Amino acid sequence: MQMPQKKVLAIVLAGGEGKRLMPLTADRAKPAVPFAGGYRLIDFALSNLVNSGYLKIVVLTQYKSHSLDRHISETWRMSTLLRNYVASVPAQQRRGKDWFLGSANAIYQSMNLIHDARPDIVVVIGADHVYRMDFQQMVEQHIDSGVSATVAAVRQPLELASSFGVIETQRSDPNLIERFVEKPAKTAGLADDPTQFLASMGNYVFTADALVNALNEDARAKDTDHDMGGDIVPWFVEQNDCGVYDFTTNVLPEEADRTHYWRDVGTLDSYYDAHMDLVKPLPDFNLYNPEWPIFTRQSVSPPAKLVRSATKRPGTAVDSILSQGVVISGGTVAQSVLSTDVRVHNEAWVEQSVLLDGVVVGKGAKVRNAILDKNVVVPEGVQIGFDRAEDEARGFTVTESGLTVTSKGQFVPPLD
Repeated sequence: MQMPQKKVLAIVLAGGEGKRLMPLTADRAKPAVPFAGGYRLIDFALSNLVNSGYLKIVVLTQYKSHSLDRHISETWRMSTLLRNYVASVPAQQRRGKDWFLGSANAIYQSMNLIHDARPDIVVVIGADHVYRMDFQQMVEQHIDSGVSATVAAVRQPLELASSFGVIETQRSDPNLIERFVEKPAKTAGLADDPTQFLASMGNYVFTADALVNALNEDARAKDTDHDMGGDIVPWFVEQNDCGVYDFTTNVLPEEADRTHYWRDVGTLDSYYDAHMDLVKPLPDFNLYNPEWPIFTRQSVSPPAKLVRSATKRPGTAVDSILSQGVVISGGTVAQSVLSTDVRVHNEAWVEQSVLLDGVVVGKGAKVRNAILDKNVVVPEGVQIGFDRAEDEARGFTVTESGLTVTSKGQFVPPLD
């Protein structure tokens, strides 16, 4: 006799401030930051859930959420006839006058969502990572294991341990977590690969009743940051009731011959590097898998166009992503990602850069190793990304690695 299917509620934590992504987050929430041309970061989390068959989803928002809320309402519409939904839920101060005090407190303050949905299983994920994952496989392991909590883990090089939440498993049972430590100075390597460790992906599966109990305990505790990774997961670990799901065991259609790509794009450099991963001839992350599509709002802009200028100079692009509405008129683009309605004019040059919606690169201008936020206009002959001191004097952000970043609509002075 077949067991009845478990009811699953998915909660997406999308309230992060994204300070390390400034100035891209100066006017928008981190999950609303554009990525890979026409997408938003949250589209990857939501697409993974939908492709996994989980169609009851709430998105918890807080900071600068207008563009995120608008994107969700315009894009993520489910069949209400089948009681499916993607609902954007702001901080509501249901349990006091505080805003969300941490990721765990965000769920605690939104406990009515769990009570209303009455799920057996709650899937909790972040909204700002780039990856593909079938959560149904993780849920199935969670149910079979009998534990109350399961943490998804991705293998990372040992030298990066201080940058992640580190999962150390039990010797007697490698599927159970012995210790969960946030950003330790060092950790032991894995038994089957001493050069790697298991890092938390920020994705969790809980038995619903156990999660509610843990959140209530956390709300009463004095010494807590009300954080999912820092407080809730260790609480389950202490009770020997927390399992680990190895991301490398996740199998997707059309992805069998690829490595398991996962990237935290929480800094300007990692955001930029993830874009450069996309423009490789054989990209590390494949946007073109029809069996596991990444969904987003469809632009009404016309197709991209490469055209000769008035001087007959051809518009060219190599190793690049061109979104709808892009026009390259006598300019050259290489190893770059151009978002919707970008214009690159005659004799302009764009290399190893990310240009967001509506950016205009004027005649003879040059952009290199840069991220230009929406609606930035680069005047004729101006160069960006060539002289650090000059870029900083213009008010641009320049990272330690030399990446130049402008804010949305930032004024770029013309040549004298």
